[in-house]
This record gives sequence, C-alpha cells and structure tokens, in this order.
Amino acid sequence: MYPLFRSLLFKFDPETAHSLTLNLVRLAGILPPSRWLLEALFATPEEPVEAFGLKFRNPVGLAAGYDKDAVAVRGLAALGFGHLELGTVTPRPQPGNPKPRVFRLVEDAAVINRMGFPGKGAEYVARKLLAAGRLGGLRASVAARRDRDVILGLNLGKNKDTPLEEAAGDYVTLLRGFMGLADYLAVNVSSPNTVGLRRLQGRELLETLLGAIARERLALALGRGGHKPVLVKLAPDLSDRELDDALEVILATGMDGIIATNTTLGREGLRSLGRAESGGLSGEPLRVQSEAVLARVLQRLDGRLPVVSVGGIMRPTDAQRRLDMGAALVQVYTGLVYAGPGLVREIVCSLKDRC
Repeated sequence: MYPLFRSLLFKFDPETAHSLTLNLVRLAGILPPSRWLLEALFATPEEPVEAFGLKFRNPVGLAAGYDKDAVAVRGLAALGFGHLELGTVTPRPQPGNPKPRVFRLVEDAAVINRMGFPGKGAEYVARKLLAAGRLGGLRASVAARRDRDVILGLNLGKNKDTPLEEAAGDYVTLLRGFMGLADYLAVNVSSPNTVGLRRLQGRELLETLLGAIARERLALALGRGGHKPVLVKLAPDLSDRELDDALEVILATGMDGIIATNTTLGREGLRSLGRAESGGLSGEPLRVQSEAVLARVLQRLDGRLPVVSVGGIMRPTDAQRRLDMGAALVQVYTGLVYAGPGLVREIVCSLKDRC
C-alpha cells in the first residue's frame, strides 16, 4: 500500500510530510495494539551481527536525521530495524536553518536538505530516552517488547553558534550526558549544513576534538565501570589525503568505528530542477560515491575498525553490495522515503533468501 500512501504524502512539502510520518510512527508506538500491528507487519528474521562490542539483531539501521529528538523510539523499533541512530542532538535547543530547507528530487529519487541541526536540545532528548525505558544501557520493562532488542545510537553535533575552536566542549558535554543512555555515540563532523562544521574533519581540529572525547570517555568509563563505543561520521567529499588524515586520527585516538558517509555537496548528473538548492544531497545519486568512499575506507583500515555504510541505499541489492564489500552494518533513510518502511524487512529477508 505504500505507493498509494506516498502519492498522498508527496502532496505535502517534504518537511511537513516528514513531521506527519514521524508523528504517526510516534503515536503507533505509544498505543500497544498499533505497536503490535507494526511488529507483525514488519517483523524481520534474526540475522545477528556483532560490531564494536555490540550485538545487533540484524545489520539494517535507521540513519541519523529522521528522529532528531527521540520522540518515536518505540514506533521505530517496531519496524524491524537492528538499530536506530537518533539525533543529531546538540547541547542547547536551536531552530536550525530558515525554511524551506528540505527538497524532494523525485526524478532523481533524491532529497536535498539544509536543516542545520534543528532540535530541542540534549536535556529534552535525555528525558525522551528515559521515558522510552532506557537507563544505564539496560532495557527497562516499560519499554516496548521489540524495543528491548534494538540497539540505540545517538548522533552528536555542536551548536551553530559554538566557535570551531570550542567545539570539543559541546561534544564532551553530550558525551557526559548520554554515555549511560545510548548504546553507542556517533560524532558528526560531516554535515554540510552547519557553517564550518566539516573543517572539524581536518587533522589538527580532529585531533583536538577526538583527543578530548577520548580523555573524557576514559574518565567516565573508569568512574562508571564501562566502555561506550564512539563512532565518527565522515563526509563523502573528502580528498584521498583528507580521508587518510581523518582515518589516522580516528585510529590514533582509539575510536571504535566509522560511519561512511554523510550527504554530499556534489550535484553531478542530477536532472531535477531542485538541483540548484544548497544543502546535502542524499538518495540514489549518492549511491556510487558512497560505495567508492566505503571501498577506500575499508582498504585503508584493513579490518582495524568496523564500518557502517550509509548513503544511496535504496533497494535490497544496494545493502547486500555494501555488506559484501565489507561493511559491518548499513543504514537507510532516503530509501525509506521512496520505498517505504517495508524496505527494512525486504533487505533483511533478501540477505539469505528468507521470509
């Protein structure tokens, strides 16, 4: 039924449509009968994967950006994902960039966004995670039945008005606040929609940032008796030298994994009129570029860290290819916009011709 629903949904502007679907999923997750229905419709077979010390029930996750404020955890958990990456969350609330800031490129099966990390801030997200039944990394009995099996990641970003030289303070603040509320944390230094943020991927700034995170994590782990995986999300637009520098710093500072890739500033080959809009491009046009970056990252890491592949995964064969290349996990977002939530089940079922 999704093609019919999509035709209705696409009559709304993209940000309104996103808000509508997010709230529908949120409400479905709150009410037990609707949550159970979602669980039955989108049930996926077990396809366990272990990565950065965590066990995932399947390798398919939701990419950051869909549920920025952790308002729909229970509903999303019922859709068959192996993990949910929430956020991007910033220390303080902020409105993001002016609207309109999301654009569908239907002819290209793509989306351009320049959201700029809008959200209600760390305190609000922490309350939502606690309400969803998360405390100290353990699943509480008040959580939804399938929610207890879903790994929760949290994508971290700096506030727009925080100077780059002070960015480490924002990330360390978030690390302190969420180390006990998420299963892993993802350091977002690659969004193209916060001015200057991608400069944090440069060697000097990245060393300062990840060094501060590593020291704080060690201190927190010693105090609380546990290690929390920290991943770094990279852009697809880095040169070979820039990518090498970033990977060397990530390895040297003891981070636990890579997420490759964020959205791209490139516009090559687009046919849609919306290609002139600024912001990060996702969807089908990102597929080849994201695969190429994945191959480069895997070659340079040579098995030293697990890699999560995201960008341009629009169908089961795209996910299968990333996993065959060596990705430990995959994430989807724009693929859900065009194919619907059933894409998660389709991917997992296709991995071993199950269902």
